[in-house]
Amino acid sequence: MKPASTSALFAGPFALATLSAPDGPEFPALVTPDGFALDLRDAFGEDRLTTLDVLDRWESALPRLRALAAGPGPARTALTDLRVHAPVSPRQVFQSGANYRQHVIDLHVAHRAPGDDRPESERRAEAAEIMDRRAAEDLPYVFIGLPSAITGPYDDVVLPAWAEQPDWELELAVVIGRPAHRVPVEDAARYIAGYTIANDLTDRATVFRRDMPQIGTDWLRSKNAPGFTPLGPWIVPAESIADPDDLRVTLKLNGETMQDESTRDMIFKVARMVSYASQAARLLPGDLVLTGSPAGNGMHWGRLLRDGDVMEGTVTGLGVQRTRCVAEGAA
Repeated sequence: MKPASTSALFAGPFALATLSAPDGPEFPALVTPDGFALDLRDAFGEDRLTTLDVLDRWESALPRLRALAAGPGPARTALTDLRVHAPVSPRQVFQSGANYRQHVIDLHVAHRAPGDDRPESERRAEAAEIMDRRAAEDLPYVFIGLPSAITGPYDDVVLPAWAEQPDWELELAVVIGRPAHRVPVEDAARYIAGYTIANDLTDRATVFRRDMPQIGTDWLRSKNAPGFTPLGPWIVPAESIADPDDLRVTLKLNGETMQDESTRDMIFKVARMVSYASQAARLLPGDLVLTGSPAGNGMHWGRLLRDGDVMEGTVTGLGVQRTRCVAEGAA
């Protein structure tokens, strides 16, 4: 799939991308909102430059990118002649759950633990109480994803044969621009290079270990199949996004809107999520901090992903990703 033709692909004067010619190697690119790309290997004079390299030196690279976007510069190539890949290959992926109020309630009801025969109303009330307590205690829920699950924003998503209940979860993803460890909430924005879109697919049937329910969730199997994290298309610099805590997250399945919520509904805002992740881990440039998904997943609608489905995800100012689902073994 190709990026849609539009008057503005994203907010601001430029974004970062990872592109390739039809049969060529991937390269980091500066992309302009009118749909043209500049090969940063030429602009930076480095043949082996990657988008991760640019993020590794974000403080010095950002002024150069601003100047390249503003000036005439070298010749640019139309995006329609290039393939768009995931915008970065991160070293680490920090995923989060239970960060949108309505979504938490829906998941709590959908993921009935083995032996839990309580009525839905009781389990919904329990979810609301848990969420209010979590917000008061200020403890986000963050866990680790695998970079190998990442795929491009227009690539097909292979649904493994063993995945009985594959589901979508569109999210705002934070891209780190400076090493961050034990960062205070009030300083967290200084460590953010930009934002992109992630669809954190989950096989609901394998979230809980049925052989040992007492050990809880199994995120390795349920979330990390190859291609289960479509990412991109672009990294939009943080300076181009006025308020990441007020963006619309929308997912359409075969043209029908399934998720449509503002990041204002997040229990823990962007700065809090970055700060919290940094308390235990050392965040590195290019790392992703996924901020959770709003209500409207497939379990809520009683409609899970299947062969031939097309997901279209948008977040305000960050562009559009479009992925088709293909059953494992299908042509």
